[in-house]
Amino acid sequence: MPVDLITRRSQLTRRLEAIDTRLHEIEDELESHQTKDWEDLATEREGDEVLEGMGRTGQHEIAMIKAALTRMDEGEYGACTTCGNPISEDRLDVLPFTPFCRNCAP
Repeated sequence: MPVDLITRRSQLTRRLEAIDTRLHEIEDELESHQTKDWEDLATEREGDEVLEGMGRTGQHEIAMIKAALTRMDEGEYGACTTCGNPISEDRLDVLPFTPFCRNCAP
């Protein structure tokens, strides 16, 4: 049974809010480092690299979600942006923001 667009939009919007919250937490964590001890500072820097990577991943996912919401607004959601064929419900269940069908996915 296909999932309706209202449910998909709600799913994407909740995910967008969760990522935004997490990115603010990451930003706060990155700004909170005040250590003057070299050993602690080195450990914090390693952690910062992980946090920055998580931040980049989150920003990418936000862009993908916003693009999916735009496709919904334009009536193009669920169609592959490459070939135009429908994206399977199973694929959208796993990746609700994907613009590609299984065959066109990079």
